[in-house]
Amino acid sequence: MDILSIFYDGWAGVARIAIIAAFAYAGLIMVLRLSGKRALSKLNAFDFVVTVALGSTLAAILLNKDVDLAEGMAAFALLIGLQWIVAYLSVHWRFLRRIVRSEPKVLVRQGELLSEAMRNERITRSEIDAIIRRQGLGSVSDVAWLVLETDGSFSVISKESAGDGSAMESVPGGKE
Repeated sequence: MDILSIFYDGWAGVARIAIIAAFAYAGLIMVLRLSGKRALSKLNAFDFVVTVALGSTLAAILLNKDVDLAEGMAAFALLIGLQWIVAYLSVHWRFLRRIVRSEPKVLVRQGELLSEAMRNERITRSEIDAIIRRQGLGSVSDVAWLVLETDGSFSVISKESAGDGSAMESVPGGKE
């Protein structure tokens, strides 16, 4: 094996990638525009997985000579189509919604750590403290609500900004 071939093996491979990349990128944008904003929303783990799968599919189209553009476009369309179908059905069928979507989870309520919720979500006290510090707050006692959202992000509402707490009415376990 020629050592230089791992760095450069001719212009044909480079040209193939450039041409396929332009078409695959345009095709991905087209499929995403047709599917709507939900396709890349990452509202929950299911949406995130589809986003990662789209990126992996794009990489396979570009770098794997055994995957042609038509196959890649079919994969894009199938992933987006399946996501659309599952999202649509989960709106109409509670059973599927429970499987696909998670609920936000309150981890701190009015300055009190909710140990059972933290344990169920596998979140430690030191992680809670770090989340609170990132929001510019000093301690748990400054927090009205800390919620683990359905997409894995955290929302922190300080006691100062919470007011009457009505912002938590839509979170299960949020209002007492």
